[in-house]
Parts: sequence; structure tokens; C-alpha cells
Amino acid sequence: MFGQETVTHKRILIDVGHGGKDSGAIGINGIEEKDIVLDIALGILSLNEKSGTPRDIYLTRYSDTLISLSDRTKLAKALKAGLFISLHCNHSDNPNARGVEIYVANSTSQYSKDATWLAFQLQAALNKELGFESRGVKFFDFQVLRETVDYCPSVLLELGFLSNLDES
Repeated sequence: MFGQETVTHKRILIDVGHGGKDSGAIGINGIEEKDIVLDIALGILSLNEKSGTPRDIYLTRYSDTLISLSDRTKLAKALKAGLFISLHCNHSDNPNARGVEIYVANSTSQYSKDATWLAFQLQAALNKELGFESRGVKFFDFQVLRETVDYCPSVLLELGFLSNLDES
């Protein structure tokens, strides 16, 4: 099972979605997904550095640059990441859509159970600690998940809806 020892002794790669000319979703207030997820990732790095037991965390990008999906997954392999987390924000034509979705690859590997367990733990923590509504753990064939599924547990987080006034 995916436990504390795995998290503390393995590299974590945070995939900061979109970047550069790829803005991702654009919120009703004009804010761009690429900027929000970069701010979140840099915040995670800052909190990690201030913690008493910092983890070995890397980002796929540290500024507003475009990194191809295949280069993001190649970085996970090159770093021998023990965990891959891809950060995104959602968008919907329905302005009332809200909440967090966490995705796991819909293919199986030796890491599938750990990834699914982690997805449910993240979903519960985001609900409890930050009050985000849960839209569930889902299985999908996103390229970054498909290309990391055989190397480490990997999840993709959709952290709220930029199309919802309360979450943007």
C-alpha cells in the first residue's frame, strides 16, 4: 500500500498544467488556469521548504513556459519520480458546476492501486481541509497519466471550476 515511507523517500514531480501560449481554461474573471496552477505549485514548494521535514519535490515548470506533455512524462521517468501529480482547474458551460475531480489512469499497472488510494485520500483531504466539494475519483486516459502509469503512482487534479464565480 502507498504509505508515508513512500512519500518521504521518493521524489515527487508536480506537473504544473499548461503554460506559455497554452493558457488552459480562462475564468469568468479573466484569470488563466496556467497562472493559478503555477501559483499553487509554487505555494506547495514554499510550504515544503518551511516544513520541518521537506520532501524531494520538483515541478515540471517554474515559470510561464510551455512544456510538451511528452516532456512532462519524460521528466518523471528521468527523475525516477515516486509520485506524479498533475495540477489543473476545470471549466464548464454550467456556471453552477463546482468541486474537485481527481483522475487516475484507466489502464492498470503495478501502481494502479496506490494511485487510486492516493486519489481518494487527496479527495477527502481537499474536502475536509479546504471545503472543496467532491466530484469523485474518475478514471480517464489523459496522456500524462497514460505515460506515467507504468513508472509511478500518478493522479491528475482538477481543482475547482474557473467558470464558477465562487471558485474562480
